[in-house]
Amino acid sequence: MNNAEINPMAFDIEAKVQSMRAEGDQFAIATVVRTISVTAAKPGAKAIINSSGEIVEGWIGGGCAKGAVVKAAVQALSDGEPKLVSLKPEEFLKENGLTAGEEIDGVLAARNMCPSRGSMDIFVEPILCEPALLILGVSPVARMLASLAEPFAFKVSWACAEPSKISDSGNELIGFDDLLDNHEHRYVVVATQGSGDAAALEKALTLQSRLVSFVGSRRKTQHLQEKLLNSGLPEEKVKAIKGPAGLDIGGITPQEIALSILAELVAYRRTQSIPVLTK
Repeated sequence: MNNAEINPMAFDIEAKVQSMRAEGDQFAIATVVRTISVTAAKPGAKAIINSSGEIVEGWIGGGCAKGAVVKAAVQALSDGEPKLVSLKPEEFLKENGLTAGEEIDGVLAARNMCPSRGSMDIFVEPILCEPALLILGVSPVARMLASLAEPFAFKVSWACAEPSKISDSGNELIGFDDLLDNHEHRYVVVATQGSGDAAALEKALTLQSRLVSFVGSRRKTQHLQEKLLNSGLPEEKVKAIKGPAGLDIGGITPQEIALSILAELVAYRRTQSIPVLTK
């Protein structure tokens, strides 16, 4: 048995936390906050759990606690809400009319089947990375969206086909060739508005993203989708383009259209679906 197994507090997860943050990973930190009777882990023990449900650093006890905590961590990363897991012996749950997996007043009940019959409370905190918003195009809507999005915790990048020809963007422009292909938490808005629409959409579909939306009418979106399909792009990607971009709030000006797009991105970020507004 090594020292870390004897003393779970010997695990220092801070370096791993900083590394995962720098890589843009999403993960949860589980911290033992209270124990009663005999338990392997003691208050202050911590572990990092990734989005796949793996403990990648630290220690919070053996299998008695692991299953419930990992399940809570995955759920916390899905809904963005912290969890408090209360691990109790089965007889305690029965005496108090509780069922394993039941959540009451924000506390998730879990069954401890270990012979020690100890109790543990574990706080699970999701660490969500800052989502990236990539705007393609230099139209008035693109400019307004870039200025609106940053206060809402979007990491904004702005690109066009030929940034060297744009001298008054007000933001740092990058070229299509400088865009990173992989980014798990990226949203893409194509706001070219008649200036290289097809090329921008084609580039957008080659990038990893959660959502690709197009600033244009429904008819124009469908026309461009047909053009992209004829060029040989995968149907499932082309059909997934959201157009027109934004919620239907009746927006007309660039400011109103940008606001509707931002509202849609926030809604999708929080719920993983686009709400349908009814009049």
